[in-house]
Amino acid sequence: MEKVQDLADHHRLLTDLFQWPESKNDWNQYRLSQEQVDHFHEYGYVSGIPLLNDQQILKLRKELDEVLDPKHPAHHLFYEYHSNESENPNAVLFHSLGHWRITEGFHDVLWNPAFLMAAHQLLENKPVRFWHDQLFCKPAKHGGVVAWHQDYSYWTRTIAMQHLTCWTGLDDATIENGCLHYIPKSHKWGLLNAPSLAGDMNGLMEYLTKEQQAQFKPVPITLKMGVATFHHPLMVHGSYENKSEMSRRAFVLNVFADGTISNTNDELLKGVPPISKGKKMEGKFFPLLFK
Repeated sequence: MEKVQDLADHHRLLTDLFQWPESKNDWNQYRLSQEQVDHFHEYGYVSGIPLLNDQQILKLRKELDEVLDPKHPAHHLFYEYHSNESENPNAVLFHSLGHWRITEGFHDVLWNPAFLMAAHQLLENKPVRFWHDQLFCKPAKHGGVVAWHQDYSYWTRTIAMQHLTCWTGLDDATIENGCLHYIPKSHKWGLLNAPSLAGDMNGLMEYLTKEQQAQFKPVPITLKMGVATFHHPLMVHGSYENKSEMSRRAFVLNVFADGTISNTNDELLKGVPPISKGKKMEGKFFPLLFK
């Protein structure tokens, strides 16, 4: 039997799925406009950033089908694996972390130049370091919700708050199949309590002031497959159920600015050796992606 490789050992592109830029001009083609950066800071998100072509989407879809199998030989490399985080068979939400360690395509998306340039700009031009990845899959007809939440409410084990989330669909994301929704400017509300991710869609509402509840006006983020949306770590977001005839598969890349430190002596991710509280986040599992 072939030995399973942990791709976290490799902090570089492993395939020709993406081409690493050779010059500053090569990088500039991926730069966001000032208007896009300003929109992110004002509203807490910026959407419509093309990251993948058709060939890259097809490869990632194939790899997704492979890692969905709990009998995959590298299954033990996942940090988390929930075949249905909601536990309701009529509202299925597949959610996992750690697939970058398992397949070459999902490993190499971390070094996608279009992703890295945008992340670098949105992190105020600081070096970009990897935090963790996620998969979110809602099957056709019985896909579940992702409750309203802020990403950083689950990440306080790392400080300072200089994080960023990138969401990219492997299917077209529509209102009907449960696309992401944002609450514009909610990233200015401060840190809220963390609800159950696959529980009550509106569980967060009890933690909001009357003023915040009045401002709670969801905006759907409909996107073509391969096109990304980036959001602030305090952005309130969620997605409704999928009762359509089309699946809604997506992957998420979470990063932070280099210099972020551990805020705990416990495991940061399951199976990852702890980084002592106060020590810099770095090493095998938290590679520096972009200087």
